[in-house]
Amino acid sequence: MRGVRLAPPRFQMTIHLDVVIGVGVLAGAWAGAWATRGARPRGAEIAALALALVALLGMLNGPMHDLSDRVLFSAHMAQHLVLTLVVPPLVLLAVPGWMIDGLLRAARLDTLVRALTRPVPALALYTIALVTWHLPAAYTRALEVHGWHIVQHLTLMAAATLAWWPVLGRSSLAPRLPYAAQILHLFAFGMPMTAVAAMITGSEALLYPFYAEAPRLVGLTPFDDQRLGGVLMWVPAAVVPLIAFTAVFFRWVAAERDEDVAVRDPDERPALR
Repeated sequence: MRGVRLAPPRFQMTIHLDVVIGVGVLAGAWAGAWATRGARPRGAEIAALALALVALLGMLNGPMHDLSDRVLFSAHMAQHLVLTLVVPPLVLLAVPGWMIDGLLRAARLDTLVRALTRPVPALALYTIALVTWHLPAAYTRALEVHGWHIVQHLTLMAAATLAWWPVLGRSSLAPRLPYAAQILHLFAFGMPMTAVAAMITGSEALLYPFYAEAPRLVGLTPFDDQRLGGVLMWVPAAVVPLIAFTAVFFRWVAAERDEDVAVRDPDERPALR
């Protein structure tokens, strides 16, 4: 492709010690809480945490990190998708309610977290984080200053966790929504990312000139790379909430069936889920 400066592929195994330490602290705190309680986690909780931590390590280290930080906007958007649509729900599935409640009580954050995890503030904060960090000035600043890049990733993950909480939260102090409200929440959940993706994909200008000077590993112009990144955001923004919507719907149907059984035969107990 003319006008595209191709560079030989150079995949490095850049390891960020701050990421490795953060993942280790999270895993250690989770395992320590279970050991202190004298109980064992379920297999699904172990799998969810393992997948979340592997995703964090894979996205924030090695070739994916180098591609997203130095070469391809589309790779950076794929990284942000994992940090907002994969890691937060997996962490919420991995952490039991008693562990969250104990942490909230110890830090005296139960009132604040209960307020922030209600649908309107949770989605508002998620929207603000997504929009702010994909504005050209803020996005470029994060690429140029590593400290700001850490802040970008932390705020995106924190805001996404708040947005997922009304559906997947397991805390009794900051409980998730009833099933019907969860479905409505999921309809709104994908809108902020869809809006950001639409603005990026539909832009007629190069929003992120940082990548114009980057070497090309594939035959994509910086503008084509920008549009590809927008599309990568757009599709999962619709698909992931739809998958969650389907799961919630079937959980709702199962709960209604269990309630019907209990009404017909009070002595019959529904199976634990």
